[in-house]
Parts: sequence; C-alpha cells; structure tokens
Amino acid sequence: MAFKPLHDRVVVRRVESEEKTAGGLIIPDSAKEKPSEGEVVACGEGARKDSGELIEMAVKAGDRVLFGKWSGTEITIDGEELLIMKESDILGVMA
Repeated sequence: MAFKPLHDRVVVRRVESEEKTAGGLIIPDSAKEKPSEGEVVACGEGARKDSGELIEMAVKAGDRVLFGKWSGTEITIDGEELLIMKESDILGVMA
C-alpha cells in the first residue's frame, strides 16, 4: 500500500465478524452489521502538543482494534475498502 496517514490518523482494515450466533444460528448478509473490529494497516507519526513535541501513537500496524460503530471515513485503496480514523476514535487494542 502506498498510502501513509498524517499526524494521529490510522488506516484500519475491517475484520469480518462471525456468520453464526453463539446459539448456532446463521446470520444472513442482509442482517449483518459492519464489524467494529479491525486490523491497523498504517499509522501516522503521532499528534503534536502546542509546544511542538510529538505524542507517540499508542497503536501500531498489525494491532487488532475495536472502534466505534460510526467511526472513520471509508476509502478504497488498490481495490480494498479501508477506514481512516483518528487514533482517539479507537476504543481499545485486543490482546
């Protein structure tokens, strides 16, 4: 991928959710919600304080993250659908 996000933005690839419920019911495509879990593909260098000091990113490429349902902006790069969002839109990193 030849795209590098700026500042405190990250590029995330959605990870598909399970097609079955815990009880074993199969969920049809029309009833599925877009997953709010993804993998970080690329990160910017971080935000800057008013003094100009760099604030390091808490996530890195390869991290599995959870984000809000309406977070980010959908983009298509090289035919792949991705999300660009600010680091603050990420709710947490999956261990």
